[in-house]
Amino acid sequence: MKIKVGIIGATGYAGAELVRILLTHPMAEISAISSVSFEGKKLSEVYPSYKSLCDMECKTQDEAIEKCDVIFAALPHGLSQELAAQCDALGKAFIDLGADFRLESEDDYKEWYNGEFLDKELHKKAVYGLPELFRDDIKEKRVIANPGCYTTGAPLALAPAVKKGLVSTDGIIIDSKSGVTGAGRKPSQGSHYPELNEGFHAYKAGSHRHTPEIEQTLSRLSGKSVKITFVPHLLPVNRGILSTCYARINPGVTKEQIRKEYEEFYKDEFFIRLLSDGENADIHNIKYSNFCDISLHVDGRTNTLVAVSAIDNMVKGAAGQAIQNMNIIFGLDEKTGLVIVPPAF
Repeated sequence: MKIKVGIIGATGYAGAELVRILLTHPMAEISAISSVSFEGKKLSEVYPSYKSLCDMECKTQDEAIEKCDVIFAALPHGLSQELAAQCDALGKAFIDLGADFRLESEDDYKEWYNGEFLDKELHKKAVYGLPELFRDDIKEKRVIANPGCYTTGAPLALAPAVKKGLVSTDGIIIDSKSGVTGAGRKPSQGSHYPELNEGFHAYKAGSHRHTPEIEQTLSRLSGKSVKITFVPHLLPVNRGILSTCYARINPGVTKEQIRKEYEEFYKDEFFIRLLSDGENADIHNIKYSNFCDISLHVDGRTNTLVAVSAIDNMVKGAAGQAIQNMNIIFGLDEKTGLVIVPPAF
């Protein structure tokens, strides 16, 4: 029997991407979709590319929850907690693509999102869904906090180095560049074509909301508090995030040791592609896929590890990873429905 899937927020970019991938998932079927902005409209009216593929009508949130085994919520922060509680009471799985359950500290959530935990016990049930790092926590759970895009690419680039003590956790710098789909479907001046095209700029330097989430993951891996400098940039492209991470190599650690530890750490991870020496991670090569490409570089003059990751922010950074989490909690092979070949050109 197939898993009955509901998507709340199906007309946003992440929601539409969930639909695109789930339409070919052999063990799941989309049973209901919901959209406050387009309630009563067919998804194919909002996205004509889905014509004859998904002509489902957008229903209410309650209708979506009632019909399904698992709910994906692709909503802005602050809108998922009550839905999660509703699903939890009904014994349904809830995978949140927003930020409401990502931070373990309510104080951090208040500081960075100006919100509060509405149900502290429910937050204790929630687990952080970055499979390659926390797979055992995810199995058979029912409330999953799906990581964001920056908070997937950067930690995956640094995880082996931090966990194995190859680098100092002081002074880590993460420089990330994202495609504009990360800003969501709602238009803004910053994503307006004449403003974006032929430009390239940093934004929210040192103050981006993903900072504490990245720090939380790296702290958990290293076993001590980690503070980072994080600066995101906006690329004039639709998809992709390239994260260039700088960390000082600990005394006595060699380039060969770094390579060996990364190979061992990720040897069984299908969606992590560790590139050979001399290769460079490139967002072109992971587009539309759930892969994370990682390239390693060492600046011998400054004894600095430069770890670079490339992901598709809408797939591994959102919808694909959410489906990977669904596969885990329902006991499926993680790759099910997610072996998507990136286009060659």
